[in-house]
Amino acid sequence: MKNLEIDSNSDGKKISTYLSNKFPNLSINSIYKALRKKDIKINGKRTTNNEILHSGDLLEVYISDDILYGSTSVQDIPIIFEDENIVIFNKPSNLEVVGENSLTSIMKKNYNFLEPCHRIDRNTIGLVLFAKNKETLDILLNKFKNFEIEKHYIACCFGHAKDIDCLNSYLFKDSKKSMVYISDEPKKYYTKIETSYKLLKYNSQENISLLDVTLHTGKTHQIRAHLAHYSLPVLGDGKYGSYEINKKFKLNTQLLCSYSLQFNFASDSGTLEYLSGKKIVLPQIPFTNLFN
Repeated sequence: MKNLEIDSNSDGKKISTYLSNKFPNLSINSIYKALRKKDIKINGKRTTNNEILHSGDLLEVYISDDILYGSTSVQDIPIIFEDENIVIFNKPSNLEVVGENSLTSIMKKNYNFLEPCHRIDRNTIGLVLFAKNKETLDILLNKFKNFEIEKHYIACCFGHAKDIDCLNSYLFKDSKKSMVYISDEPKKYYTKIETSYKLLKYNSQENISLLDVTLHTGKTHQIRAHLAHYSLPVLGDGKYGSYEINKKFKLNTQLLCSYSLQFNFASDSGTLEYLSGKKIVLPQIPFTNLFN
């Protein structure tokens, strides 16, 4: 079951239109079937009609994840690097790292032990590091905690970014709404965050920037919310981005990719010492076709 709060960008849309935009792999027949079976609620009331939604409405959708997002098989998930201790997958869009029908549950079928060492958002694509044994998992979780593993992302954003910038703000996570909020000033329950980026390319005709983004703190939705706060929304981001801009570019998923992992071990790494200094990068950098 999914709980969805309708934002201002979706005000006035019918249920079918909203769900089709939200879940690109969800067929229109499945939506109408869910309506017939009363598997959709608006503000706590079941409906059989393809009603118009309004900002602030709460939509409850009782459709299984494999129908909402489409099924993913082992063959759909490339392995970028693997040895006796770790494996790094290239996660596709519309797939959670953990949970039912997730990257973890799908790939566990091929391993005796497999646990993720970090997570990326469902609609963020790219590198996810897994441990193949308990000792490795303990070491890598500690390394992430101490920021000894450097993660880089490629983000395609609307707007003209500076050549280089370091953003410092404060973030609050609203778990009930699955949203985060950014403040320039410290506030109660807000946590300090830091995000830096380097401009790789700029398309002046489309007014879009390709950024190499580094997370110095790892909070939920940090890159998307932080860049949007500085007027650089990630293209295709339906939560923190612009509906009109996404519509212009005909995008329904965010252009954000975890493309590089580097092991910068500064403390004892036990059996994983051989990884120290190693950098794993996707063979092809995504989204560059928009800058040709």
